[in-house]
Amino acid sequence: MNKEIYGLVLVGGESRRMGRDKAMLSYDGKQTQLERTAGLLRAVCPRVFISQRKAQSFPTPEGTEPLYDSLTDVKGPLCGILSAAFAYPEADWLVLACDLPFLQVATLEKLIHSYREAGTGTPLSYQSSGDGMPEPLCAIYPSSYAQQLHEMAGKAEKFCPRRMLISLKAPMIEQDDPRSLDNINTPDEFNAVTQQ
Repeated sequence: MNKEIYGLVLVGGESRRMGRDKAMLSYDGKQTQLERTAGLLRAVCPRVFISQRKAQSFPTPEGTEPLYDSLTDVKGPLCGILSAAFAYPEADWLVLACDLPFLQVATLEKLIHSYREAGTGTPLSYQSSGDGMPEPLCAIYPSSYAQQLHEMAGKAEKFCPRRMLISLKAPMIEQDDPRSLDNINTPDEFNAVTQQ
């Protein structure tokens, strides 16, 4: 039986290259990137959570819930992913970074449809249009893989979700729009998008 798929927005990063929090940037002057990303997930998931470190306190967009990192032996995005999976093992997780301004609902619908259609219960991601590798921060992570991913991280002391998807030989699907998963990391990249 297919589990429900909950949405998770990752906002716990330090945004060093941007110099300010990427989740709070606005590309249209109307909503923050956090609000936009949460809205995309609300369109396809019954519950949406905002993943963050305990030291942070992000505003919780309407229809979302905060979810704080609960693991001390894992770092980065993987900590948020595993914290969610351990907290709500009854669901699988559609995980998104908060810095994808070109992402659309159709991209998420295709990912969910492909995951359901495959019926294998294995992680699924998009293939990067840049390097052909997995896009780990627009991907579905089954909760049933949480313990395995936690153990993999502990043995290798590496916390990169992309490397883990590669190690698992997780399947990938192609993007319909090659720009859909472009992320924005620097002030120059942000300015280039807002001035288009």
